[in-house]
Amino acid sequence: MLIICALKQIAQYQDGRLEMQEVPCPVAPPGGVLVRTTHSVISIGTEKMKVEQAKMNLLQKAKARPDQVRKVLETARNLGWKSAYEKVRNRLSSPTPLGYSAAGIVEAVDEGNSRFSVGDRVACGGAECAFHAEYIAVPDLLVAKVPDEVPLWQAAYTTLISIALHSVRQTEPRLGDRVLVMGQGLVGLLVTGLLKANGARVMAVDLDESRRSFSESMGAERVVISSSQDLQNEVREWTDGVGVDATIVCVGTDSNAPIEQCAEALRDRGRLVDVGITKIELPWRIFSSKEIDVRFSRSYGPGRYDPAYEWGGSDYPIGYVRWTEQRNFQAGLHLLKSGDLNLEGITTRKIKFTEFEPVYKALGDGTSGDIGVVMEYDKSDNLFKQVGSDDKSEFKSESTNRLIEPVDQIDVVGAGNFVRTMLLPALKGKVPFGSIVNNTALSANHVRDKFGFADASSDFEVVLNKPGGAILIGTRNHLHAPMVISALKSKRHVFVEKPLCLTPQELAEIDETIKTYSTSVQVGFNRRFAPASVELKRRLDRSPGPKSASFRVFAGKLDPDHWFANINESGGRVVGESCHFLDYFCFLFGSKPVSVTAQTTWPTEGAIQVPDSISAQVEFADGSCGQLLYSAEGSVIYPKERLTVYGAGIVADITNFQSLEVNEGRKKSNFKYGSKGHPEQMEAWLSFLLGKKDHPLPYSEARQSMQLTFSVLQSIRESRSVEL
Repeated sequence: MLIICALKQIAQYQDGRLEMQEVPCPVAPPGGVLVRTTHSVISIGTEKMKVEQAKMNLLQKAKARPDQVRKVLETARNLGWKSAYEKVRNRLSSPTPLGYSAAGIVEAVDEGNSRFSVGDRVACGGAECAFHAEYIAVPDLLVAKVPDEVPLWQAAYTTLISIALHSVRQTEPRLGDRVLVMGQGLVGLLVTGLLKANGARVMAVDLDESRRSFSESMGAERVVISSSQDLQNEVREWTDGVGVDATIVCVGTDSNAPIEQCAEALRDRGRLVDVGITKIELPWRIFSSKEIDVRFSRSYGPGRYDPAYEWGGSDYPIGYVRWTEQRNFQAGLHLLKSGDLNLEGITTRKIKFTEFEPVYKALGDGTSGDIGVVMEYDKSDNLFKQVGSDDKSEFKSESTNRLIEPVDQIDVVGAGNFVRTMLLPALKGKVPFGSIVNNTALSANHVRDKFGFADASSDFEVVLNKPGGAILIGTRNHLHAPMVISALKSKRHVFVEKPLCLTPQELAEIDETIKTYSTSVQVGFNRRFAPASVELKRRLDRSPGPKSASFRVFAGKLDPDHWFANINESGGRVVGESCHFLDYFCFLFGSKPVSVTAQTTWPTEGAIQVPDSISAQVEFADGSCGQLLYSAEGSVIYPKERLTVYGAGIVADITNFQSLEVNEGRKKSNFKYGSKGHPEQMEAWLSFLLGKKDHPLPYSEARQSMQLTFSVLQSIRESRSVEL
């Protein structure tokens, strides 16, 4: 249970004071979640306005908020001036929260919520809940899951992106439309970037010359500084005298000039969309003569300010309201995942949560030059979890970028039959071979002569400690982890046959090593490289939604005298062999495993006292499900491996990776192959080593599959479901 006595939150008083206060921790609202904030974004325009309004005297406040004055007068009429005075005094003495766009980790989930789980990375919105605070309680429809590829500091912009996205939707731009964006503050810049991503041509307009570079970084085709350039002449030249198709007003001012300038710039029957809190008076002559379509953009989109939607969880049917504020959140996060929105270009500062005062001081005195300011609450965005630990974050350290300096040779440790027949033929003649190492000197010499190695040795340490280059490890399983660690410390790029290691403790040691030494590790999960897999994956990626798969493996009886029956050497069949098929589910679904339930299906007694036949059910984050039936018992005439996958509009079967049958719609397709992916995996690794392609199987993915494997064993031992 999560128990937090107090948390820190930024509070603002109506006299302008800002404080970091300790407040009680909130609880997840009905149907909602409690989120530990990792990042939030200071909305420069909105929060500057709040800071300025807080510093106003009573008369200035009354002029700025006539709606509040009306409420006071109504109170006075109903309850008397004394009550009205007390109401105003209490309001002015009460602190208010700041912030409305944040991201973090789900720490608790209300029992009425079915979309989120503890540990989910989420983006949150809402001026009523997504505060600048260490913990925030957010209703269901103001939360969206963050894709694995999106850093949480970027996800913290989601609410602001949704404001900009809704204004673009109100504009209804078409491919090639010329759109003028008035104002290049944070929202205006996001609007510029979204229009560019939508295929529109953008003219960005601002008074401040310093905004030019930001506008250009977001994709503006032309930037006009209206304080030094003639806007109408620029529009006339840019549009061949026609005028722009639409204008989006992203400024906050008491002047009507921006509205008049935008109307003048519009073509006949153009569209004006207002986003900012600005003065709007519509000169009849120009608006009528051009028949200008005027629209307003209400914050994040449909659902905003509707309590039944935001706090009651009553979603609007997608057939009637395509883009609600929640679906705008999801669309914005997808843009970040695809790289179509450049947040690096507009993020001027990242600060610690406790260092907020100078930023707000600069906003208040008018000296701020910031655009996007991200507050960081902790450094846990990239933490990783050991099996059985409480941390839900993912491990990220290995770079998968293309190598700048290709390796000059490959050394090989382990010269058994598998390495000689399945791996080395795919590499021979394509890269220089250095040393071949094997316990049996005779075998080492044989492989040296057959494949053209420079030398042969039976001393593992000499080769493992040799710095630089790449190394292929094909030894027995118990040697994998220590050899990988030794090779990484020598700054080698490593290929190691599966399994990567035999225990969670060894996995933790490899984690620490790879974080320190920036090289790479690839595990021999070859089946994901098989031609049948590539074709199946291509077709499944076209099928929306979760998938379900059943992998049936008839492994056959294990001879008690076989080295694989020695758990100290092999790790047993679950770690040594089932890891293949568990990894395949991760590859097939492209999603994180979140829980697993497993059991043995044959007694672990007698000569084989380790799990030999198992059943495992794996749940994935996207709703997909994988079932593995790995059995030593069966008939020898049945295929060793058979996979069946179900998805939207598709059912597919793979048999021994030699045949693929795809039933898609009303069409059946059959394919024949001759490889389980060993040569294809070697070719992919070689392309990485030669600097031609990115790493084909990043360590984080292989590590995830090993974690899942260890969780299967944990589930068997403890007779329960295990969360990853």
